[in-house]
Amino acid sequence: MLKPITLEIVLVCGALGVFFMDLFLPSRRKRILGLFVLLSLVAVMGLSFLNIHYGSFFETFINDPFSISLKRIFLLAAGLTVMGSITHSELRLGRREGEYYFLLILSLVGMMIVVSARELLLLFVGFELMSVPLYVLSGFDKRNPKSVEGALKVFLFGTVSSSLLLLGIGLFLAAAGTTRWIPGGSPIGMDEPLGVIALAVLFAGFGFKIAAFPFQFWVPDTYEGAPTPFVAFLSVAPKVAGFGIIFRFFFEALEALSPAWTLYAVWLSALTMIVGNLLALPQRNVKRLLAYSGIAHVGYILLGLASGSQLGLTMSVFYFIAYLFSNMGAFLVAEVVHRSTGSDDLDAYRNLNRRSPFLALAMLVFLLSLGGIPFVIGFWAKLYIFLAAIDAGYVFLVFLGALLTVVALFYYLNLARKMYIDEGKEEARVSIPFDLYLSIGVCAAGVVLLGIYPKGVVQIAEKAVSVFLGY
Repeated sequence: MLKPITLEIVLVCGALGVFFMDLFLPSRRKRILGLFVLLSLVAVMGLSFLNIHYGSFFETFINDPFSISLKRIFLLAAGLTVMGSITHSELRLGRREGEYYFLLILSLVGMMIVVSARELLLLFVGFELMSVPLYVLSGFDKRNPKSVEGALKVFLFGTVSSSLLLLGIGLFLAAAGTTRWIPGGSPIGMDEPLGVIALAVLFAGFGFKIAAFPFQFWVPDTYEGAPTPFVAFLSVAPKVAGFGIIFRFFFEALEALSPAWTLYAVWLSALTMIVGNLLALPQRNVKRLLAYSGIAHVGYILLGLASGSQLGLTMSVFYFIAYLFSNMGAFLVAEVVHRSTGSDDLDAYRNLNRRSPFLALAMLVFLLSLGGIPFVIGFWAKLYIFLAAIDAGYVFLVFLGALLTVVALFYYLNLARKMYIDEGKEEARVSIPFDLYLSIGVCAAGVVLLGIYPKGVVQIAEKAVSVFLGY
């Protein structure tokens, strides 16, 4: 039986391997770093299917089905990112490929710690280990002024998030007398005024990481300026980690208090869906459009979370997987188009079906999935979330979500119109590097095949949330 922190230790060893290889490899051989990281991630993914000991450090670090499932999502997101970054790192990062992969792995380790934590100080350490590399990577494209601006914004908002989280931990300790929690009941003092304030401050700190309203202001500028393969990772993995924190903390530690904060989650879901979809409408930059789209999808996931039922929690995890393939694929297509045209504007996608039928078709599949059109995986994700919300009695929110889904189709299909209908000047065919061709193909296959047979993903999600609510 493997030790509880085996996966994290192997990843740290992989990061150290990248560090030392980067010191001695000649510049023309740096592509080996990406391949080494990819193999390391595959190895860790394989280890995650072995028998791992449940808990360690007095049960403050655990590997239950929930944490293991989310760790596999992180590994898959990181693998797709590394796969799509190999040629990008050669073209844009100069001699900094080693630092790029090193920081990416460290952030991944932080995410894995976060979703296994049952103690707030350990959670904070994982939170910071996840966040600090993301701040650096957001500004890695130093030749792009927008990259520096985006990095500064995510750093400032992330600092506020960390401060709120630390303040919330202090208030939690003052109210409950401990930073640990035991599954199945709320710590003493959480229903007192000080405890309620502690929970509100903690929830605000988590809200920055998942980019829920009103903590989403850093998202569009950071996504626009950061290296696009990294944005594909940033748009998915930290959000899943943030939701993992909320799942773990509020459904294990505060089960008895769930009705008190569920109403807050309902309003947060509604406002996040509204803001994300409406602000996406006027966008001309595809990366900013996808950024606001991502904010809207956070609202849909919060809708599943607010239901507080087995179905709602299961479908939230299902939504993570659907969003991973759809959103990461869209950003990777945006990377190829940007390399070909030097622009992220909507007009750069004119006649894309003639310049690259593969890219146009892949992007159309991703947009249809994000928009919830049958029968790709995004359709099932939204349908299941709505069914969970109806089952919980939130009919108005379902009506609002369906209405906003129609709004979202306007900006998704506007991009599709650019690719297939709008005429533009004839341009050369788009050249697709093999690494991006492969990563986009994997995402497209995931969207289509899992849309045809979603049952397997549903079963994985059911097993993941079985640790909560006494199922």
